[in-house]
Amino acid sequence: MSTITRADFAESVQRTAGLSAAESYKLVDLFFTEISDSLIRGEEVKIAGLGTFKILHKRERMGRNPKTGESAVISARRTVSFRPSTDFRKKVAGTK
Repeated sequence: MSTITRADFAESVQRTAGLSAAESYKLVDLFFTEISDSLIRGEEVKIAGLGTFKILHKRERMGRNPKTGESAVISARRTVSFRPSTDFRKKVAGTK
């Protein structure tokens, strides 16, 4: 299994769109920055054919430290959730 980085995305954009390296990196950075900024503002981000990113609000709860077994409070927080589209799930499963 390998990891795909922003640089990998930028190189792919450069090859397929014929943009310069600098333009490709800027485009990829703008894309991910827009997604991040939208989520920070509390907005859902829907990308057709891929899925939906949204913020979940988790409340404070009791948990425990697995090493020591001590109870601990897990603070309230916001976290990102991704729900893949039906088409994307089918592609990943190899049924489309």
